[in-house]
Amino acid sequence: MSHRDLNYLNDNRIIYRRYSSDIPTAQYSWGWHYAEGTHGYYAMFNSKAKINTIRSLKWHLLTLWYLNPILDKDKFTQLANYIIYKSNGFVTFNIGNKLITKILDEVYRQDLDSPTKNRLRKIVFKDGSGLSTSEKLSIVGSIIGKSKIKKDDIYEAMLYIHEEGKITIKKLAKALKCTERTIYRNMCEELKEEKQLLNKQHEKI
Repeated sequence: MSHRDLNYLNDNRIIYRRYSSDIPTAQYSWGWHYAEGTHGYYAMFNSKAKINTIRSLKWHLLTLWYLNPILDKDKFTQLANYIIYKSNGFVTFNIGNKLITKILDEVYRQDLDSPTKNRLRKIVFKDGSGLSTSEKLSIVGSIIGKSKIKKDDIYEAMLYIHEEGKITIKKLAKALKCTERTIYRNMCEELKEEKQLLNKQHEKI
C-alpha cells in the first residue's frame, strides 16, 4: 500500500493531530506564526513521509499514547500493531515479533505525564486551508526567511519540498530565501540523514 490506511485511527477516534496551545506571534486566515517556535503542534501522518527508522517508530507510538490517555494497554497494543504492520502504509520496513515486543515494552515504561519531545515549528497551517504545497512553501519562506535560519527551519521546509519532489540544497535555499552556503552551514548530520531517507521514499512513491 503506497498510502496510509487511516480508517482504523479515524473509526476509533484516535488523536494523531493537535494544534498548539501556545500563544502565536501572529494569526492568519491560513494558520499561525510562532516567532520563537512551538513544540505543542502535533501533525502525525500529515505528509507523504513515512516512518523509516526504529527511533521514529518509538516516537510515533509514544506520542500516540500521550495524545490518547484514555487508551488502556490492550487498546494501545492493538493500535501499535496496526501502525507497525507494513501493509497499512505507516512504516517502510518489516519488524520481527521479538523487536515489536521490545519496542512496546520500552514505550510502556515511559512517563506519559510530560509531553513527548517534539520538533519546533514556526509555521502552522490550519487543516483545510486550501493552500497548495507551493503556496505553503512561499509563506514559510517569506516569514522564516526574514530571520536567522536554523536547523528546525530547514526541516520544516524539507517536509513541504518532499510533497512536491526530491529535496535538494538549491530548493531549500530558494524556499527559505537564503544562500546555499547557509543551508550547508546549518545542515547537521541528523538533517542530512533525514534528507536522504525522505528522498529514498519519494523514489518509491
